[in-house]
Amino acid sequence: MATQVQLLTDYERTRLDERQPLPDAYRRLSDAEMDLRIAAAKHALGDRLVILGHHYQRDEVIKFADYTGDSLKLAQFAARQTAADYIVFCGVHFMAESANVLGAPHQQVILPDLAAGCSMADMAAIDQLESCWDELTEMGVTGVVPVTYINSSAAIKGFCGANGGVVCTSSNATRVMEWAWQQGSRVLMLPDQHLGRNTAYFKMGVPVDQMVVWDPDQADGGVGRDALERARLILWKGHCGVHTRFSTKHIEAFRQAHPGGRVIVHPECTFEVVQAADDCGSTDHIIRTTRASEEGSVWAVGTEIHLVSRLARDLAPARTVVTLDTLGCLCSTMFRISPNHLLHVLEGLVDGDVINRIVVPEPTAGFARVALDRMLSLA
Repeated sequence: MATQVQLLTDYERTRLDERQPLPDAYRRLSDAEMDLRIAAAKHALGDRLVILGHHYQRDEVIKFADYTGDSLKLAQFAARQTAADYIVFCGVHFMAESANVLGAPHQQVILPDLAAGCSMADMAAIDQLESCWDELTEMGVTGVVPVTYINSSAAIKGFCGANGGVVCTSSNATRVMEWAWQQGSRVLMLPDQHLGRNTAYFKMGVPVDQMVVWDPDQADGGVGRDALERARLILWKGHCGVHTRFSTKHIEAFRQAHPGGRVIVHPECTFEVVQAADDCGSTDHIIRTTRASEEGSVWAVGTEIHLVSRLARDLAPARTVVTLDTLGCLCSTMFRISPNHLLHVLEGLVDGDVINRIVVPEPTAGFARVALDRMLSLA
C-alpha cells in the first residue's frame, strides 16, 4: 500500500473557490499607469519582495521579474531566497506551490491569479495515482519508483516523496531517471508521457517496447500484467496541450521554406516531432543553443510562443528565429497572469494585505520537500 499523505483540496476547485475577483479599479488602466504603479510598489517593498517570472510569461509582466528561468532554475532560485518576506510567482499554480514548499518558514508565496493553472498537472489527480499504485501492487508489479514532472500538484509530489520517488524537470529528466532506475527496476513517470518517452528513448536508449502507457481512466491502467512485467517505464497518459500541437507537417513546411535551417523542440512534443527535429531539450537548452549558434543561422523553435517571440527579438538580426507553428502556441493559463493582477497583489502587499497566498499544508509539504530536495541534489 502507498504511504499516505494529507490530500490537498483539488486545486482546480481551490482556484475557483478562492480566486480574488479583480477590483474594477484595476481593470481599466493604461499600460503606462500600470508600469509606474508596479515600479512604485516594488520600490516601496524593496528587499522584502522577490518577483519570479517563468520564460512563458507575457513580456509586459516578465519585465518586472527579479529573476527569470525555466521550472528548474526558478525552483533553485526560490530555495535560495531566504531573506525576502514575499515571493510573487508569475507562473502557474504548481510553480507557486513548489516555491512555498522550498521557501523559508517566514516567507509568503503569492500567485497573482489563482486561475493560472496547468492542464497537464490537472491530468494527474492524487486519488488516481493512489489507485494506480494499489493496482500495481495487487498485480504483483514490484520495484516501481514514482517520478513526477514538476508540472504536477504538491499532493503528487508529496506522494512521490513519501514512496521513495522524486521530482524532475525537462532540464534534469535524464539524470533523475538514471537515479530512479538505480533505486528500482521500473519507473512510473507522470504526468507527461512524452517527456518520459522522449527522454528514455532519445537520451538513454531505452527501447519503446519496454514502455507502456497507463490510462488512469481504465481498470489496471488499460495495461495487461504481462506487458507491465516486461516494462521498464510506465508512462502516465498525460500531455501538454501547447507542445502536442506541433507536428511533423510543421517541420516539413519549415524545411521547404528554409533549406539548411534547424529545428529545435521541447521534449513535451510528441515522439514523431522529436524524431524529425534536429535537436530537443528543455527551455533553458533551447535558449542556450540558439544564442550560441553561428551568425546567419535560422531556427524553428517548437515551444511556447512568448519565449519564441522573445528569442526572435533578442537574437535578430544576427540569427533568425521563428515559431515552428505559424499560428503560434500560447500557454493560455500562464497568460492569465496580467500586469493588472500583478499590480493588484503588489499594492495589496504595500497596504499590508496578502492576496492569493499559496500554502501547502503539512504533512504534504514535508513529503513534497523530500521529493524536490532529491531533484535539486540531482540537478
